[in-house]
Amino acid sequence: MRRPLLLAVAVVLVAHAHAQLSPGFYSTSCPTVHGVVRQAMSQAVMNDTSAGPAVLRLFYHDCFVGGCDASVLLDDTPTAPGEKGVGPNAVGSTAVFGLVDSIKTQVEAACPATVSCADILALAARDSVNLVSHPSLSLSTFVRTFDVFDAMTRSVCARVQLGGPSWAVPLGRRDALAANRSAVSTDLPGPEADFGALVAAFAAKGLSSRDLAALSGAHTIGRASCGSFRTRVYCDANVSPAFASHQRQSCPASGGDGALAPLDSLTPDEFDNGYYRNLVAGAGLLHSDQELFNNGPVDSVVQLYSANAAAFSSDFAASMIKLGSISPLTGSSGEVRLNCRKMNS
Repeated sequence: MRRPLLLAVAVVLVAHAHAQLSPGFYSTSCPTVHGVVRQAMSQAVMNDTSAGPAVLRLFYHDCFVGGCDASVLLDDTPTAPGEKGVGPNAVGSTAVFGLVDSIKTQVEAACPATVSCADILALAARDSVNLVSHPSLSLSTFVRTFDVFDAMTRSVCARVQLGGPSWAVPLGRRDALAANRSAVSTDLPGPEADFGALVAAFAAKGLSSRDLAALSGAHTIGRASCGSFRTRVYCDANVSPAFASHQRQSCPASGGDGALAPLDSLTPDEFDNGYYRNLVAGAGLLHSDQELFNNGPVDSVVQLYSANAAAFSSDFAASMIKLGSISPLTGSSGEVRLNCRKMNS
């Protein structure tokens, strides 16, 4: 009987935290920050399609562990081990930390000691979604997807960057004074999590099952390693046989743990609703993905998103604002780090 009360308290806390943030927080102190971050992210995703998914994943991992406070960016020290090398963070891309460092350097040049690393990460996550492109998408795939276009239109549009939704990012976060290493393994659900564990993990952060369904759509971009989906394609009963057979070609029953596969096999580098169409077809790559469409409470939401890309985009943007409002440090709490990897003092 205690869970509804705890969930209600969590929701109130998230709503209260959100009220302290504002999209116009830097309108006077650093009005150029939005453009600086966007330009840096635009260049990053043009150079490397993995940059967008990596930044989005980093933001999620930051917010789920102690709140959106850039604690995930802190390096290990002899007396205070950080969050980077433990649990799910240990298998992330190390290049993403260098990208955040680069953006921070550019923001510091424009507005010294003004914008927190936590806010930079929140802006970069939004831009990573909105700027995602698919230069690797073949024309034949493009033609199959957009067969109502004539040949000339296809040729032109195949060169256009197609991104996901955008939203006004509430700002005003400050940076944590310490990492929270122990919470990484307990607060971040893994690729083998079942539906109950996923719902509980999100509820603990004040996020609903619909938020879970919407935010999981971030898996419409990015890749996962063989070690994280081997059990899914070899053992799960609710996997498409054709999909499982295809994935086994690059993910052997043993060994090859680092081999990568797209989380969305339909349109791997485009932020769209392909992830949900995969789930409906039994082609979710991770066990935790397919749990969202497995005769459970959010099946209808998955079906909605699979058929209605606009509904997914709208809900994803709203849920990202909620995600970014988890327990931020504001006012005089925390600090504005000059170097995202270490505290000022």
